[in-house]
Parts: sequence; C-alpha cells; structure tokens
Amino acid sequence: MAFSPCSSLPAVAAITCLIAVVVGCYWPVEARIPTTLDGPFEPLTVAFDPSLRGNAVDLPDDDHRVHRRVKGFEPEQISVSLSAEYDSVWISWITGEYQIGDNIKPLDPKSVQSIVQYAELRYPPTNEASGYSLVYNQLYPFEGLQNYTSGIIHHVRLTGLKPNTVYFYQCGDPSIPAMSEIHHFRTMPVSGPRSYPERIAVVGDLGLTYNTTTTISHLTSNNPDLVLLIGDVTYANLYLTNGTGSDCYSCSFPNSPIHETYQPRWDYWGRYMQSLVSKVPIMVVEGNHEIEEQAENKTFEAYSSRFAFPSEESGSSSTFYYSFNAGGIHFIMIGAYTDFSKSGKQYKWLEQDLANVDRSITPWLVATWHPPWYSTYEAHYREADCMRMEMEELLYSYGVDIVFNGHVHAYERSNRIYDYNLDPCGPVYLTVGDGGNREKMAVHHADEPGYCPEPLTTPDEHLGAGAFCADNFTSGPAAGKFCWDRQPDYSAFRESSFGHGILEVKNETWALWTWYRNQDSDDKIGDQIYIVRQPDKCRFRYMLKSWIADL
Repeated sequence: MAFSPCSSLPAVAAITCLIAVVVGCYWPVEARIPTTLDGPFEPLTVAFDPSLRGNAVDLPDDDHRVHRRVKGFEPEQISVSLSAEYDSVWISWITGEYQIGDNIKPLDPKSVQSIVQYAELRYPPTNEASGYSLVYNQLYPFEGLQNYTSGIIHHVRLTGLKPNTVYFYQCGDPSIPAMSEIHHFRTMPVSGPRSYPERIAVVGDLGLTYNTTTTISHLTSNNPDLVLLIGDVTYANLYLTNGTGSDCYSCSFPNSPIHETYQPRWDYWGRYMQSLVSKVPIMVVEGNHEIEEQAENKTFEAYSSRFAFPSEESGSSSTFYYSFNAGGIHFIMIGAYTDFSKSGKQYKWLEQDLANVDRSITPWLVATWHPPWYSTYEAHYREADCMRMEMEELLYSYGVDIVFNGHVHAYERSNRIYDYNLDPCGPVYLTVGDGGNREKMAVHHADEPGYCPEPLTTPDEHLGAGAFCADNFTSGPAAGKFCWDRQPDYSAFRESSFGHGILEVKNETWALWTWYRNQDSDDKIGDQIYIVRQPDKCRFRYMLKSWIADL
C-alpha cells in the first residue's frame, strides 16, 4: 500500500484528509503536518515554563525499582542490542553481585556460563548460543575513595535469525541452574527501500530521575521497535564513591583528587531499564558522562563493558563508533570523545562505511553523536566546532539525511543546514538531550542578551583535546560576532522541556518525526514534521561540493 501523509493522523482527521486528497482539495489547516519541503521555517522558540521540574531528582538507593530481585547467579539487567544486519542480535546480562569498598575481589567470569536458549515458539527452546563474559573494575588510587568491581557481564550473539520475527529466549547458565525468565524480542525487517521498523524512539541524556521514569513511561507507550540512546546514560559521575551526589559535581566537590563516580548507579539503571530493553533493542553511543576516569588513566570502562556493540560486524575496532542497518535505514554512531581528525582511525572507518552504503537498499542515512554542532543554547554553545570542521563535509557529501544529538538538556530542531548556511540538501539536526537527567535543564540561549559565552570558555578538554575552533562568523546576519543577536535562521524550533522523540520512516523519501513532552498526555504532540528526502535534486549538489572540496 502506498504511503499517504494522512496515515499518521488521528482517525477523524485522517478521514477528512483522505476525502480532501480524493476530491483534490487542500487539507484542512489543523490536519496538515508540515514537511521540510515547506522550509526553511521562521525560527520559533517556545517559552520555558518555570512551573516545570527544570531540576530533576534521582531515584534513591531504596527505591524498589532499582533493587536486585534475583538470587545467586540468576541473570539481571537483561538487554537486547542489534548487530549490523537483521539476522543477528546481542543478548546481554549480569550475574552475581557487584562489590564496592576498600577490599574487593573480582568475580571469576569463567565461573558462570554465557548461554542463550531461544526459539520462535515460547517453549521449548530449539536453539542455543554461547558467548563471552567479563568483569570490569573502577579503581581509585587515593585514600578514602572506594573501589568497585562489577558482577559478571555476559554478551551472546544470536545469528541466523529471520527478519521481522518474534523470538523467545532465556539467558543464563543452565548447568547451575540459573536461567532467566522467558523474554522476547522482534528482529528488524530485511533491508530494502520499502522495509522499515514502524517506530524508532530517540532519547538522550537520560539518567535515572523521576523525570527519567516519566520519559521511559511515555516512550514505552509509543511501542517502539528500537531505542537510540544518544549518550549520557546513568550520570554515575555526579556522585562520590561513598554515594553522595550533586546536581553539579564541580560545584559541590571542587577538592576531589579525581572525578569520582558511584558505579552502583549503573546497576540501578540496568535494573530499571530491563522491562523495556529486554524486549526492545537499544543502541547506545558514548557521551561525556561515560568518560569516568580512574587509575592508570583508564576511561569509559563501564560503557564499553556493559553494552554490546556491532563494532566488529561493521568493520570498526572501537566501541565508540560503529554502524548498523534497521530495515532501509543505515545508522552511523560516531564517537565525539575519541579521535575524530581526518588522519585518525575513526575518520578512515567512516569514509569506508559511507562508501559501502547502497542507497537503493538503505535509502535513509542517519548519523548520531553526543555533542551537537548546531545548538543555539548557551550550554555547550559551539563546543564541538572542531569535530564539525573535520567531519561535516564528508557527511554532507554522502547525503546524510538526519542527525541526532544530545548533550544540551533541551529540544531543538534545525532547518536543513550545511556549514552554518541554509541548504535544502543538508541534514536536519535534532537535539534530544532532554531525557530527564539530574543536571539542570538548559533554558538560556546564546542569542539572548548577556548569555553569549566568552569564546575561549567554550572548548571541552575531552573534545579534540580541548582545541578551539569556534571563530566569529564571517558572513550572514552574525558576521563579525560569536553569537547571533536573535534566534538563528538555522534554528527552526526550540523548547526547554523533558521528553523524547519517535521516528517513523514511511518510505524511501518520507519520514515522520514527532517530539513528545513529559508534561503532556501520551498522545499530545510537542513538535512534528515530515522529513522529506530529495535524492534526485541533491545528488548533483553533493557531488559538486565534494569536487570543490577536493580542488
């Protein structure tokens, strides 16, 4: 059945819309969803509502939703993630208890098997796969700081799966026995121009607050087939190792000898999220709150250990960047907190990955990374300009359609843009760092009087070694300035509210993007637009830009 823009509307509006289409009339104004073909749009800011919970409160240790409910080596924190193609997924879980204190002894990963039993029928399981296990430590060489060692983390890859098919599974060690309850997941549809998952949830900067629980409740009610988490997972690094937390670590703990973390927050998060991610695949890219420096300058240990990534399957040598297909969409997860220079491994991998994409099979190309290139909020303003200068031309030359970012704790949708210029063939940038975390909501904009940051304060030491690349604009309405004095033309819509987004790709050229706010009912829409690809119009433009860049 051919896609109709009426199909996403409520029943009454959809009938009215279809009648209008049949008789050749225009759609009623209240029924018509805007499209990127109508753009560029006049910039719009929805004023911040001070009655909202701009500051979020973490779930405490004694909340029943974060308690360990299993015994012995029974699995917990169970999750599903995708491999590079539809015919394979990863199942991950943890067995055994973490330890925190002065005298910790890591568990032996070899003491428990990593087994998944699965089938298309709920019972009996007709297939079995084994995987690998590990533990990680978070160690601090300073007196008074507590060390941490994780439970045994298991990752098992299932292969040979059918597309768009429900599988039932149990994970654990059947020899103890210590097996989980029966869970289920659905595989992605086969890659093709008319084959897409129905709904993809997108969220960033999630944490584990009461606002987070609202976000996940609303997100779950939208019945997603896949969840993208665009960095900043648990915010365990807002805590000291003794469990004392703060909304602002540097403000509350300025004399800490190292940026501490309270690793049990990762376990709390995994327990809370299990009801969703044990059945809906979740794909994660790193954010700055996953750095978590420890002894011997080790970083990202929790992030790299707890999640399974299709790195090897997609030709990557790193957990920081990888790619995968979900039906006719090719997703590229890019690492901002590792080397992104043109001479680095990631850039060379990205070039090869983009060159291998067949747009007749995966027409949609979606890229994600944590810090946004085009955010107009004061928080993190132009922080990632060095990354943009290294990578933007490459992504544009291959026709990336949509970019998802987090980091800024608010929502913003751009007009199509390239190199700070409105461009009908540039990506739509969507900042969704509004998942509900403990840090304050971003409410001020760099174009407001008094809120344009001093340029030299904008670099992040963890992004490109803290290099400064954000010079004053050289053309346009902000020429000679570091900030605009009004909402920039490239910013189509912005609002400071917690929430999440849903992407529904309809066919090879149309996709519906909807943003939902936490303070609304489940079905009320905060922002909505059809993102429309124009491959025939843009193909020559991409080639020309690439040719000029090579001169």
